[in-house]
Amino acid sequence: MKLAVLSRAPQAYSTQRLRAAALQRGHTVKVLNTLKFAIDLTADEPDLHYRGRPLSDYDAILPRIGSSITYFGTAVVRQFEQMDVYTPNTANGISSARDKLRANQILSRHNIAMPATAFVRNRADVRPAIERVGGAPVVIKLLEGTQGIGVILAPQVKVAEAIIETLHSTNQNVLIQKFIAESRGRDIRALVVGDRVVAAMRRVAAGDEFRSNVHRGGSVERVQLEPAYEQVAVRSAQIMGLRVAGVDMLEGDEGPLVMEVNSSPGLQGIEQATNLDVAGAIIDHISGQVAFPEIDVRQRLTVSTGYGVAELLVHNAAELVGKTLGDSGLWERDITVLTLHRGVSVIPNPRKHVVLEADDRLLCFGKLEEMRGMVPERRRRRAKVRRLPKEPLS
Repeated sequence: MKLAVLSRAPQAYSTQRLRAAALQRGHTVKVLNTLKFAIDLTADEPDLHYRGRPLSDYDAILPRIGSSITYFGTAVVRQFEQMDVYTPNTANGISSARDKLRANQILSRHNIAMPATAFVRNRADVRPAIERVGGAPVVIKLLEGTQGIGVILAPQVKVAEAIIETLHSTNQNVLIQKFIAESRGRDIRALVVGDRVVAAMRRVAAGDEFRSNVHRGGSVERVQLEPAYEQVAVRSAQIMGLRVAGVDMLEGDEGPLVMEVNSSPGLQGIEQATNLDVAGAIIDHISGQVAFPEIDVRQRLTVSTGYGVAELLVHNAAELVGKTLGDSGLWERDITVLTLHRGVSVIPNPRKHVVLEADDRLLCFGKLEEMRGMVPERRRRRAKVRRLPKEPLS
């Protein structure tokens, strides 16, 4: 395999470890500065130039795109995608994960538990937003901050209002987020590769610092994830379109709360804390995809009219729960189950004796009209009725 690591920091720990892991496995690897590319849209086929010369062929790329060059970096990744070069993290996935608001919107739509969050711009909306997330103290976050930069804990409502007003005056967009007291100064970083968590660590803040980032002086320790945490981490990365991601979670009283999905996670802290070859796991995943790539059926598959591929969710109240696939009636409706996703487990070509459980996800091929009838009705927002005070009786 010929691999290009897109990085502006060739001497950084993560870049060096990825390069070494690729070389140890017999691959050819180059570290290419993302800003040295030029996108060529003049020819019949998409192309790239590097340092003024046509780029040679690569089997795969591994983007390590810094926040300061997100726009250009994702444009380069997108061009590689157009050239059919494999990337574990797509341009859309990187862009979505980099924007904290956009990421929260996507994850919340898929029922991923997160700290209560609000986003406002009007000064009059700030105090009501603070109340909606649970009141002070609140966490204020810049939308594109990294390594704990731009994350502020406001202990009182007036302090929060003053901070937000100041940031808004400098044209900064901020999130207002509930402070999870039971997880103060601690969080979990799960490193997801493909469809599994390959390593996990707990980060603990130093002293009175509430941010647990290693760059803020926090310490790290290896942790064995409970199944619920592993499932949320893998599902979050998949939803964001990332096959390599660092998923940060708080330990809430009722389970994991996702804070962020990082498309370019650092490897030093987690490898040293766990003594695991995370870089090797990433290279092995990429190599496997180059040898036998997954197909994006939504974009590549051409089928007969009226047929297609769709994902069906087995809901708690659905009549399918407790039935085997053979008794589900899917085959009679001209629907074939290609893959069954259950938590973090993937069952390809499931047999008819498999019993369906609530929250199973079925990737199916068949008649779109039949499958459309199995999709639950769209959730509708119920209007909130504002009750007026009763007038006193005269």
